[in-house]
Amino acid sequence: MNVKRPSATGFSATGLLHRRLAGILTPDVDRDVLAEVLSGAHRRVSAPRVEDRAAWDTVDRQTRRRLLEEAQKELVAPAPVLRGSDWARTFRDGVRTAYEDEARALRDRAALLAVAAVLTNEEAPAGAPPGSAPYLDATADTLLVLLEASTWCWAPHDRFAAERAEMLPDPDRPFLDLGAAETALLLAWADHVLGVRWDERVPGLRRRIRREVTQRVLGPFRDVRDWHWIGRDGSAHNWNAWIHHAVLTCALLLVEDDTERAGLVRLVVEGLDHYLAVLPDDGSVDEGVAYWWLGVGQLLECLDLLADAGGPPLDARDLPVVRQLIRYPHLMHLGDSWYVNVGDAPARSSGDQPWHLLFRWGRLLGDGEVRGHARASHHRTGTGTAHPRQGLGRAIAGLTDPEWHAATTRSATSEGGEGGWLPRDVWLPRAQLLVTRERAGTSEGLTLAVKGGHNEERHNHLDVGAYWVALDGRPMIVDIGKPTYTAASFGPDRYEAWPLRSSWHNVPEPGGEQLPGALHAAREAAVDLGRHATAWRADLSDAYPDGLVERWSRRTRLTRATGSRPAHIVIEDEPRPVPDRYLLRHVLAGRVRLDDGFAVVSAEGGRALRMSWDPALLEARAEVRSLGDPELRASWGDSLTRLTLAPRVSASGSAGEPARVRIERAG
Repeated sequence: MNVKRPSATGFSATGLLHRRLAGILTPDVDRDVLAEVLSGAHRRVSAPRVEDRAAWDTVDRQTRRRLLEEAQKELVAPAPVLRGSDWARTFRDGVRTAYEDEARALRDRAALLAVAAVLTNEEAPAGAPPGSAPYLDATADTLLVLLEASTWCWAPHDRFAAERAEMLPDPDRPFLDLGAAETALLLAWADHVLGVRWDERVPGLRRRIRREVTQRVLGPFRDVRDWHWIGRDGSAHNWNAWIHHAVLTCALLLVEDDTERAGLVRLVVEGLDHYLAVLPDDGSVDEGVAYWWLGVGQLLECLDLLADAGGPPLDARDLPVVRQLIRYPHLMHLGDSWYVNVGDAPARSSGDQPWHLLFRWGRLLGDGEVRGHARASHHRTGTGTAHPRQGLGRAIAGLTDPEWHAATTRSATSEGGEGGWLPRDVWLPRAQLLVTRERAGTSEGLTLAVKGGHNEERHNHLDVGAYWVALDGRPMIVDIGKPTYTAASFGPDRYEAWPLRSSWHNVPEPGGEQLPGALHAAREAAVDLGRHATAWRADLSDAYPDGLVERWSRRTRLTRATGSRPAHIVIEDEPRPVPDRYLLRHVLAGRVRLDDGFAVVSAEGGRALRMSWDPALLEARAEVRSLGDPELRASWGDSLTRLTLAPRVSASGSAGEPARVRIERAG
């Protein structure tokens, strides 16, 4: 990687954020206004420090008790251990979780113990005996393990180690990745919230934090300007916002020189503009809801930090695209913990999300639907006001936000009603993604989602033309999601993983599977948002190898109930010319009963979905796939079923008819 020094002004971007803040970013000959505005920024960041008892003593008793009980268990548990042999497994057998899970557990331990030290207001001088401040000491001990680790980088990302053909990192050549960003972010917030206590109890720890963050994160960020995740070529993704958020936080909280801080902030603004440039103006996120928190969520936190540290001159939270971006999670909500899951996103939310972040932005921009979804999601998960697993900075914000606390003590339905944020139709044209429901404001009944797009989307699966069907908010015709990441997950063998292949998505297979690449895309995608029916259509032929099929028209339609006619969905596939053989794949979650011309999918709560087709034209087979991967099992349990329809060889006149599948509530 070549070292590229920044220009004299520190930036060259002309994007949305730069244009919004241009008046303060560019220094003149005699004066750097940004450096002056950011002087003492750490004192203006709204997250309260340990000595601000007025903020911390308002944390509700139930949340306080729960966190301290967890912290007490963590205090006596063995600390996670970082092993070089685990780091090397990425190169030996492709397993990356052996090391990454331990590193994540170590960060979670430090964040939880730090919160406990703040909640109990521990303090003790350096000479006080062991046990005088157990949470404070344990937090320092845990952070010291991270400070002394050879690397903060996750092994699959460390291109320098791969270039050396070595299985261990080089501390003298740190690679700036997500792991490094997460560790630096933790250290910055821990220093911010507990620093005054460490000055008394562990003198020297704060200086060590600044040294390591500078060497491993801030220096490489400033001096190396061709990191792939910056995305100057238009390929920016969640890494961009994720790492820039960590750098911005460290610059504001840890850097003491005004000029150096201002230079880093300029580079952050430049970098974030590359991310903003790839975000569609309709607010769609092709990485899915789970990755929304890791990309868009981090962008929102950057905007919050800039506004906190610099006041009105650095407040860019009114960027028009932000108003659309904050709506994406609730627009993809199916019901309960289920979401439309494009890309690598899981279908089921883990619950450990910082819902207070969405609530705060819904409040800031006056969007009651965003606030309602955030509050109801918080109540549904039951994880308390905030949890350090979300990240220490996010936990601090959630635990000490009085308006969030007030909102979460009201009933879940007091703002907009349960499901009141669910529109009847959602059409995101940039992603060619449609979500349509029987009725607005409720997850009851049928929900259909369908996407076009292309096969080079971020965290892409080979799924152009795929669709989902949920019944009463529970997905029944589903997207599997991703398995546990390995070293191969983002390399040339990515699509060897069966859950990512088109044969395990709800798409046609006209003699072959879909291919990766932006040229393998849906054409002529369009919707019809009618009163009684909502329809989507596109030509999928380009998603497949050249010459395999000239045209493949897929049409989906949700027809709403009228009179005695029940609501139903119809999926029509019409290839031209008709291949001798083709397959129509459907991945089903639940118990499946296959009969002549129909299948019934049953799930918990008495839900049952009926799929039917003309048995004279199509024959069916079903196969059950056991799930051993823990991430897949977290969404789907022990197994999934793939239903495959194929034209009968002897079917008379089938060449002139589209293949049609009807879907409705059973019974």
